[in-house]
Amino acid sequence: MNLQNSFKLSRLGRWWHESSLSTIWEDSLTVLWGDWLDLRVRVAQVAASGLISPLIYIVAFGLGLGSSIRPGTAIGSDYSSYLEFILPGMVALSSMAISFGGTTFSICGERLYSRTFEEILLLPVHPLALHLGKMMAGIVRGLMTSFSVMVVSVLFLGFSSSGISVVWSFFNPLFLLVLTLNCAVFSGLGVIVGLNVKSIESVGLLNNFLIVPMSFLGATFFDPSTLPTALKAVVFCLPLTYTSVGLRAAAYAPISEFPWLSLPVLSIVAIILSFIGAYQFSNQQD
Repeated sequence: MNLQNSFKLSRLGRWWHESSLSTIWEDSLTVLWGDWLDLRVRVAQVAASGLISPLIYIVAFGLGLGSSIRPGTAIGSDYSSYLEFILPGMVALSSMAISFGGTTFSICGERLYSRTFEEILLLPVHPLALHLGKMMAGIVRGLMTSFSVMVVSVLFLGFSSSGISVVWSFFNPLFLLVLTLNCAVFSGLGVIVGLNVKSIESVGLLNNFLIVPMSFLGATFFDPSTLPTALKAVVFCLPLTYTSVGLRAAAYAPISEFPWLSLPVLSIVAIILSFIGAYQFSNQQD
């Protein structure tokens, strides 16, 4: 077993030395283009698929329960309403769900049903390029759905005299950077899960035990600074927390108050997942 693992590691190392960074990037774009050819005929479907849950949460929590939550109690006094507070969290939530789910089911479909995944493994490209290409396809899925949620946010708040400047600030570069990093993290996780699961039922199980709890514990509906220290430590172990906090600050707070720690945390998680995914691709047998 040790000899086998050593061989796998040496194979991955050989791939790395034989491939320049520019070649890896070009090959990643090639893999992305292959996924985009399939994705482009379903752009409207993908963009709308992640809207249902955020819309339900916005109506139920933002407009329903949120009417009884006053700024300065459960949320900071800087927000005009609870709806305003949760909208960045809904963007984070939708990007996570679609980046992870779309990537996972795409790879599972190729592996378990259409049986076309072997063709990808036979491509003469670096394993890291395979992972990055699939991950970027997941980023595209997540961004399309996130933009849909952002447009819905404009419809809810953007045409009021007090909300238009706030909601349109969702489209600033810092907000989009945090959003892209979040899509990279969860699409990278989706690639790894898609390469390892044995059935679609396994995906549903992982979704129930990983994505659903994170949806509620990732600071989407509450301010993590109000939690006790022990719970705060748990919540800040979740990458979605850094996304929710970062998006909220990018949209509403001055740049001097932005939590810059969110950027390196999300970047490091995405990089670690990329190398895990590259190792998985170098040893994948289907």
